[in-house]
Amino acid sequence: MEILLTRHGQTEWNVLGKVQGKADIELNKKGIEQAEETARALESEKIDLIICSPLKRAKQTADIINENRNIPIIYDENISERDFGEFEGINKVDFDFEGYWSYKQNNKYKKAENIKTFFERVYNFLDRIKYEYEDKRILIVAHGGISIPVYCYFNGIPKDDNLLKLLLENCEIAKYEYK
Repeated sequence: MEILLTRHGQTEWNVLGKVQGKADIELNKKGIEQAEETARALESEKIDLIICSPLKRAKQTADIINENRNIPIIYDENISERDFGEFEGINKVDFDFEGYWSYKQNNKYKKAENIKTFFERVYNFLDRIKYEYEDKRILIVAHGGISIPVYCYFNGIPKDDNLLKLLLENCEIAKYEYK
C-alpha cells in the first residue's frame, strides 16, 4: 500500500506567519494556484481514494485536485491540524514554536494539543487505514503539522529532535509505502 501526502495550499495566515490549527481558514489566490499545480502533478498518478482533513483549506485543496478525477473523498478528523489552543492565530516568532514541536521536551499546555497525544492520533489513523485500505493507493490531503508525524511513522523520529525540518511546504507531495 502506498500513500501520497500533500499539504493544503497557502492561506493568508501562512503568509503572515500565524499558526492555524483548528482555525478554519480558506485558501488565498496563491493557495488555489498551488492546488491547481498539484492537481497537474498528480494527473498521471493512480489514486483510489482521497482522505482529507475536514478543515476548509484542506477540503478546497482536495476538491481542486479531484476536479477532473471523481475520486471518492473521505473526511477524517484524525488528520485535522494539531490544536494550537492558546497559540492559535499567534505569529510563530511570538512563542517557543520550536519547543512546541519538540518531541523530547513533550511540553504540556493549558489548551494546546500535546505533541505525543498528537502523534498518537496520527499514528492510530495510519495504523487503521493500513488495514482498512490495504489494497488501495491513497492521497491524504492535510496540514503541515500532520506531515511531521506521518514522516516519523515511516522513518522514525530524528535523533536531533528537529521536527520542523520535516514540515511539508504548501502543496508539496510526499510518498510513503507500508512495508
